Amino acid sequence: MDATEAPLVLKLGVQDAIAGLALSTEAHWNQTEEDWRIFLRDGIVFGIRDGARLVATAALLPYSGNNAWISMVLVSGTHRRRGLATRLVDACLETARKNGLTSWLDATPDGAAVYGPLGFTPTLQLRRLKLANPEPSSGPAPAAATLEALCARDRGATGFDRAALLAVFAQRSGSRIVAADGAIALVRDGRTARHIGPLFADQAAEALALVQAIARSESRPILLDAVASQRAFLDGLLAMGWTIERPFQRMRFGPATITAEEMPFAVAGPEFG
Repeated sequence: MDATEAPLVLKLGVQDAIAGLALSTEAHWNQTEEDWRIFLRDGIVFGIRDGARLVATAALLPYSGNNAWISMVLVSGTHRRRGLATRLVDACLETARKNGLTSWLDATPDGAAVYGPLGFTPTLQLRRLKLANPEPSSGPAPAAATLEALCARDRGATGFDRAALLAVFAQRSGSRIVAADGAIALVRDGRTARHIGPLFADQAAEALALVQAIARSESRPILLDAVASQRAFLDGLLAMGWTIERPFQRMRFGPATITAEEMPFAVAGPEFG
């Protein structure tokens, strides 16, 4: 790619799932090929190529209520600091503007410094935690729960109707929706680790008990994206042996909005909100 030429921004298709997976794998993200297919099938994914090689991406996934999620903002290590991510995010924002959509995204601290001047406002502070070595053991197993129950709690916390997206997750091999004592969560596969989220509960103790019950029946590493303001929950996870991998924050394009009626204990993940 000639550094003096403006890179051509292209719309990608489902045939680009493997190339997209190569980018997220290079970045050590947890996405699977199925995750990429969701964005390529149901959203709009922009990309930049260097010859035949895909070197940068950004996706816009519409939600209900005129909202959309910007995610999969990735640039290969060989092509960073050339403004590619900014061009692709601009393409997402312009598409959202033309379609009357409000954009949301999850940003690292470095990313937040870039997105803030573009018009994004922080709404939620998050922490990615990892349990590297779960130890399966005996104990009460959480009961299976329904997709309808999970979606109802999710709507209350996000204000979005994400039933279709959550159904795709729940129907995958290895996924399960579990509940105990007023807490409910989705557990699903990722490329390198299992993922708990979204997770809803009435109290931190109930959320922690459900996480502990899930961990007792898992053998792979587990990731969880906790809401930082749920301090008792976060402290409880650390006491249970979870470690914080990194902070990130949820951001909305435009001014902040009123807090949702229910605050989750953990979100679905930075790639899916």
